[in-house]
Amino acid sequence: MGGKIRDYHKLAADILDAVGGEENIVSATRCATRLRIVLKCSNPEAKRTVSSLPGVITVVENSGQFQVVIGQHVGDVYEEFASLVNLDTTEEQAENKGTVLNRVIATMSAVFAPFVYILAAAGILQGSLILINLVSSSFAKTGTYQVLSFISWAPFVFLPIFIAITASKHFKTNTYIAVACCAALVSPTWAEMAAKIADGSSITFLGLSLSETVYTSSVLPPLFLVWILSYLERFLNKRIHEVVRPLFVPFLCMVIMVPVTILLIGPVTTMGANGIAHGYNFLAENVPALAGAIIGGFWQIVVIFGVHWGITPMVLANFDLNGRDSFQAYQTIAVVAQVGAVLGVILKAKSQEARKVSVSAGITGLFGITEPAIYGVNLRFKKPFIFGCISGAIGAVVASFFHPYYFAYAGLPGPLTVVNGISQDYPMSIWGILIGCAIAIILPVVLIQLFGYGEDAAKDAATSPIEEVAVSNPNENEETISAPFSGKLIPLSNVPDEVFSSGAMGKGLAIDPSDNKLYAPFDGTVVMVALTKHAIGLRSEYGVELLVHIGLDTVTLDGKPFTLHVEDGTKFKKGDLLIQFDKEFIEAQGLRTITPVIITNSSAYREVIVEDVENSGLDQTLFTVVK
Repeated sequence: MGGKIRDYHKLAADILDAVGGEENIVSATRCATRLRIVLKCSNPEAKRTVSSLPGVITVVENSGQFQVVIGQHVGDVYEEFASLVNLDTTEEQAENKGTVLNRVIATMSAVFAPFVYILAAAGILQGSLILINLVSSSFAKTGTYQVLSFISWAPFVFLPIFIAITASKHFKTNTYIAVACCAALVSPTWAEMAAKIADGSSITFLGLSLSETVYTSSVLPPLFLVWILSYLERFLNKRIHEVVRPLFVPFLCMVIMVPVTILLIGPVTTMGANGIAHGYNFLAENVPALAGAIIGGFWQIVVIFGVHWGITPMVLANFDLNGRDSFQAYQTIAVVAQVGAVLGVILKAKSQEARKVSVSAGITGLFGITEPAIYGVNLRFKKPFIFGCISGAIGAVVASFFHPYYFAYAGLPGPLTVVNGISQDYPMSIWGILIGCAIAIILPVVLIQLFGYGEDAAKDAATSPIEEVAVSNPNENEETISAPFSGKLIPLSNVPDEVFSSGAMGKGLAIDPSDNKLYAPFDGTVVMVALTKHAIGLRSEYGVELLVHIGLDTVTLDGKPFTLHVEDGTKFKKGDLLIQFDKEFIEAQGLRTITPVIITNSSAYREVIVEDVENSGLDQTLFTVVK
């Protein structure tokens, strides 16, 4: 449904209730736009319910995760969700995570998502320094440059410590022990020892030769360290007496895990990450057009299913090995193509609401976050997403002839990070990226102007993402919605609640009721009844979705003044009694009975006409929906 959300606690509680409560939760994490929940048991009804919640863009079930796409407010919702759920689970529950591939992807997401914005900010700072040096070559010799430079590199140098923090939470082990072990990996002393080994010196630990592997900017060694540490810590906690446990568990964990990582885990996992990177680089160097076509054309499909974090170790290995990476250059073109598709919809759409949603989605795309664009616009109309993928592939193929690279890691590759492709040693790189991005943003605009953006698909979406079977309206152009009860009409903008007055939930108005009975305004079905009975969601036979929210802040009354005459799934006829409420009781609690009446899928229609009248009766037309 999407939209602004301010009551994050309520949204988190509603999501928790819909997925089966705390007892059905194995774990929960978040990324830049998604709340990612691992459930013991998945219920199809949960997806339908959560998708319809205000503030939720959509729900994707993939990789063993129930992924709730929220957008920029996901951090706030996650904090509230975490406060409601005890994420400490039993070992039996933790094992129920699906296939090995699903568990790997879920782990990558849980580990990298919390600090991706830190890496993105550092990448932007590096890109800014690149631009400044182009303007003034002497700037690189100043102390200012040196300070800003080491600030920009610090998150990457100490990346194992970031991984220690997030991985320890995911694997449910002591964060401070994990940090202590990973800090040892990035110790300057170990870097000096590794350098001596690389120069030919032999250094041993308990008679075993140490390798020259260093762990600054590494991914897999600290990740595997913390994973194995979680088992070691649980083993020790069960066998060491509680009196000495706080001291000896950290002691034994450090003296075991750090040497084991330096001797075995580090060299093996580093070899694995480097091997994957070498494999991709072989393709990119020898058949660059194919590499560009695959990444430019299919990367956003990977994003849809939320499995894109799995590529992070390879990308970081590329930067560590070579100081550059072509994968993120092609990624950027794929992202820009989806932004271009949104721009095409903005220019083509006649509906003000569709343009409004597209502008919002396009802005987030500028920062490399494409989920709002994909789910809110491009996939909804289908054609824009297809045109975006085609344009991304073509743009990346053209760029491949210039051998494009990124020379600074971009946490969120997108239009703002193209400067990361500038290098004096590879002067054609940035030109390839710019030309590829130009194609990626212009081509979908042209295709949408020529072939449209899929109005038929939008009409299907108007019926609801919940219902797969639409019912045809005898009147193909419009539908009228009557008042659910009589009373004084109030413009939605005058409702003293920002969620409603902002129009974020859809177009509508409010009624100050003169009666205490809510009647059906059309023939349709009940699709949602709030647990506290104060709000009801209705869907007409022809797809109009209507939310009636009786009173303001009446959720606090815990359903006391409300009597339901229907339940979820009830079919009704226009004029049927749906809810009775005690108006006097509500007002006695100091609350107002002003009732917002909202068409929550307004954006799916060409126009929603709100009638300009002061008072309504049951036969009064409130809205005319134009398809």
